[in-house]
Amino acid sequence: MSADRIDLNVDAGESFGAWRMSDDAALFEQVSSANLACGFHAGDPGTIRTSLRLALDAKVAVGAHPGLPDLVGFGRRAMTLTPDDIYADTLYQVGAMYAFVRAANADLHHMKPHGALNTAVAEASDAHADAIVEATRAFDPALPIIAIAGSKLHRAAQQLGQPVIAEGFPDRGYAPDGSLAKRGTEGAIVHDAREAAARAVRMAKEGTVEALDGSVVEVTPGTLCIHGDNPGSVATAQAIRAALEREGITIAAF
Repeated sequence: MSADRIDLNVDAGESFGAWRMSDDAALFEQVSSANLACGFHAGDPGTIRTSLRLALDAKVAVGAHPGLPDLVGFGRRAMTLTPDDIYADTLYQVGAMYAFVRAANADLHHMKPHGALNTAVAEASDAHADAIVEATRAFDPALPIIAIAGSKLHRAAQQLGQPVIAEGFPDRGYAPDGSLAKRGTEGAIVHDAREAAARAVRMAKEGTVEALDGSVVEVTPGTLCIHGDNPGSVATAQAIRAALEREGITIAAF
């Protein structure tokens, strides 16, 4: 595998009220698509509108970023949800984002689950993964889902016929089985911008990443994610974009 074109996405729009999270405007200058929080794990109506306007001004493709109903925990705490809960919560949040996108005369480009919701559909029962796909399909059978490469969500989307884009994470550590390392464990977050950039190039050109134990994991991503809430996220985004472009890889929305 060797990509000459790849999408670079960022989780954004995650401020809430007076609580500021990330420099969306600066991040949008470096990426080709953005996943905007829909109000459950972060974001609020005003933030959605502001972040959407910034993204569209930067000519960045906009996707919905639904999460768990957990503002206090930023959507990263485990919650017991049934497949029916996940279906309803996903459809509700995608619909909310679409309302703002349509009002701005723009298109909703994709959907990507956030945090513990993404983990749940990557690791929990097949029924949970199916629920997100079915909710997305009910909204629009042509709307692509961004999913962790090789996850249950990735497989569910393929099996149910929903467009799906495999995602790699240059700023996150990987377990040997290809899952993301649990937050809070050593190496789970890649803080060094140069290291993240080197990992991004390897993912794009070779379709692999080095896991925490030194083993090699296949990733084959169609998009690479930058977490906007990480310290130094703007510098990381700049380093990743520059490294990819040096290798002749074009940054463009899928």
